[in-house]
Amino acid sequence: MTDNKLKLGKLGERLAWIYLIGKGYKILEKNYRTRWGEIDLIGQKHGSIIFFEVKARTNQNFGWPEEAVTDAKLDKIIATGLDYLESHNLNLSWQIDVISIIIDKQYLIRLKHFSNIIKE
Repeated sequence: MTDNKLKLGKLGERLAWIYLIGKGYKILEKNYRTRWGEIDLIGQKHGSIIFFEVKARTNQNFGWPEEAVTDAKLDKIIATGLDYLESHNLNLSWQIDVISIIIDKQYLIRLKHFSNIIKE
């Protein structure tokens, strides 16, 4: 991954974190990794665990950021999320949300929160 893509990803995660805190979410983990994959942010609200996938781009020339969340990526998030629940001995409802961000020259242009992409 190029340095610029890495910086964009980290900036996107930071903006998502600030947005989620402002919406009343408690952030439990950042960049949670297992052998199955990675979850950008793990949060909790109203007794449910939310696994957040954050996608940031500088423009929509190749589509909207949320369009980059494939079925294969969702499968990895599910496997990683179930590992998180098991390793933390949590028996809570969970869901996957996507935070889509477009940033131009480090100015936020668009942040969209897609809730309940997958819910269990």
